[in-house]
Amino acid sequence: MAVNVKILIVDDDRDICEYMTTMLETTGYEVSTLSDPTKAVDAIRSETFHLLIIDLMMPRLDGIELIERIRKVDSDIAIVVFTGYPSVETAVDALKLNVSDYVKKPFEIDEFREKIAEILKKKGLLINPEAELHKSVGQNIRRIRKEQSLTLKQLSRRTSLSVSLLSQIERAESSASVSSLYKIAVALGVKLTTLFGDF
Repeated sequence: MAVNVKILIVDDDRDICEYMTTMLETTGYEVSTLSDPTKAVDAIRSETFHLLIIDLMMPRLDGIELIERIRKVDSDIAIVVFTGYPSVETAVDALKLNVSDYVKKPFEIDEFREKIAEILKKKGLLINPEAELHKSVGQNIRRIRKEQSLTLKQLSRRTSLSVSLLSQIERAESSASVSSLYKIAVALGVKLTTLFGDF
């Protein structure tokens, strides 16, 4: 995980806050909770959160009104609405306020985790730069090798690197050493930097 993702859960039901905290912390997120929705805007102003999970039905301040207030302070933050009382009206209201998702309780844990991960990926928060680099290098090596009509076996012969290592590098399953990449670049007749593409 590239960023230490911080999530704020706003729900007047403390049991749900506790349950959600456990579920999300085991996934590796940093979680804070608020059972008083009137304190949410101040929390967002004073701390950095990447994602908000907001219940719709709360005393003192309902979820839609809370999201309206949040949007005046932060128009970009990802928001997931969850409710035990879903309706078309609240779904439409939530979507107008640019929420990332609308989830009804009870929900399937794994499905919910996947939704959260998808939302964070769209915001560029779950990108692992190192993994992206390996992927880019692997794709570039494979592309150049194919352009030259070379098999892995032929590239292996040119580089003295094993076919399985070359295959792992191309599929980004193994991080190549600089000396291995240098051998590959020489064997393909390209500059070492060419293998890195846009990185």
